[in-house]
Amino acid sequence: MLSPIYSLNPWLIAVVLNTVLLTIALIAPKKLLTNAGLFHGWILGVLIWGSLGWQGYIVVLFYFLVGSGVTRIGLAQKEAEGIAEKRSGARGPENVWGSALTAALCAVGVVLGASITPLLLLGYVASFSTKLSDTCASEVGKAYGKRTYLITTLQAVPRGTEGAVSLEGTIAGIVGSIAIAIVGWGVGLIDVSGLVFCVIAAFIATNIESVIGATLQAKVDWLTNEVVNIFNTLIGAMVAVLLALAWQWLQ
Repeated sequence: MLSPIYSLNPWLIAVVLNTVLLTIALIAPKKLLTNAGLFHGWILGVLIWGSLGWQGYIVVLFYFLVGSGVTRIGLAQKEAEGIAEKRSGARGPENVWGSALTAALCAVGVVLGASITPLLLLGYVASFSTKLSDTCASEVGKAYGKRTYLITTLQAVPRGTEGAVSLEGTIAGIVGSIAIAIVGWGVGLIDVSGLVFCVIAAFIATNIESVIGATLQAKVDWLTNEVVNIFNTLIGAMVAVLLALAWQWLQ
């Protein structure tokens, strides 16, 4: 499924490409990542290109650019209300791995020559589909949600409340998951059925994440947003894989 378009060692290309991008990012006047976040992003970028080639890299790059852009929607308003991401949306190491640890593990599995490579590729795309869905739902909901409800009780709550959902945010989350799943399909990591599985899995995982936020996050000290993001993407990847296995069994 992964057909390299290069003859050089992909790890060498990964190091050179990501070093160039890191250098550009360090001198750029406006940063999407903190300096520490840039270093960890370099590690992730090398791992993804070396493992999955340009196809996998396109997916993570799409997530990063769109996710960073969505975070800045209505930023001034969200900062005034105290519900904006810290550092005006600039991502640190915890954000990098909270979003991409599941995907990185899937990529490592492919490198190790696992016999379940198609499922790992599905899990890879599904994890980012889930995370972009969560990011879009949260950020659009905080910016434009007219009515927000706690997912567990459906009681009206202020925007930005952990576990809150809105119609605007939910629609944005679905659109985000579809967009990145299409990218994964377009570069050949998944097929059409995989695209559908990613969108379904992202919807399920994003809502489970909202339930965790509404019930456990405030009560368990170690359940930070980044840890919840790891669980969120892991659930999304696992649900997509289970859907694929069930589909294969039915056929």
